[in-house]
Amino acid sequence: MNKALTFSALVIAALPTLKASASATIPGQLNHQPASFIFKDAAGKTNSVAVIQKYQPKKIMFPFGRNAQGKIDPRLMRAATIAEERAHAHSRRQCWHAVKEALVASGIIDSRPKTVLAKQAAQELVSNYGFKRLPVTDPYQAPVGSVLVYDARRAAGHIEIRTHNGFVSDFRSNTPSRRPLIGIFVKS
Repeated sequence: MNKALTFSALVIAALPTLKASASATIPGQLNHQPASFIFKDAAGKTNSVAVIQKYQPKKIMFPFGRNAQGKIDPRLMRAATIAEERAHAHSRRQCWHAVKEALVASGIIDSRPKTVLAKQAAQELVSNYGFKRLPVTDPYQAPVGSVLVYDARRAAGHIEIRTHNGFVSDFRSNTPSRRPLIGIFVKS
């Protein structure tokens, strides 16, 4: 019993000191945040970055590679979702077939394209279905839902759709094809 009284007396005696030290370290505000965060980079150099204290909608200009030329048709994003749902873990060498099916199922095109090779898709999408080529050459900068067409010297080429997570045709991939890019196509 004597120990309990001694402990409670210590706690009661320490309360004014704790309140005074808390208000002394942070004058006026309890949730004050610093204006910048200071850190050392891999080379050992001291750097700092600004701490964001509220949402800034204009800070990120084009998230997920949204194109600056205008908005793309939302059915292209639906085509990306359809292709992703139907995709396999590994290629079945049916990329153009899978992309055709996703484009038709989303309603962005009304009939199946007639070309056989994936590298021929670029010309057909532009001439027959109203797609436009974007002035983007980096697949990672392609807007979500855009169709990427690749060339191949002695093969059929490759075609895929850009998704939030990566790229999809008849299979899912986090990285784009290594083949030479013919172009990135969207429909407004």
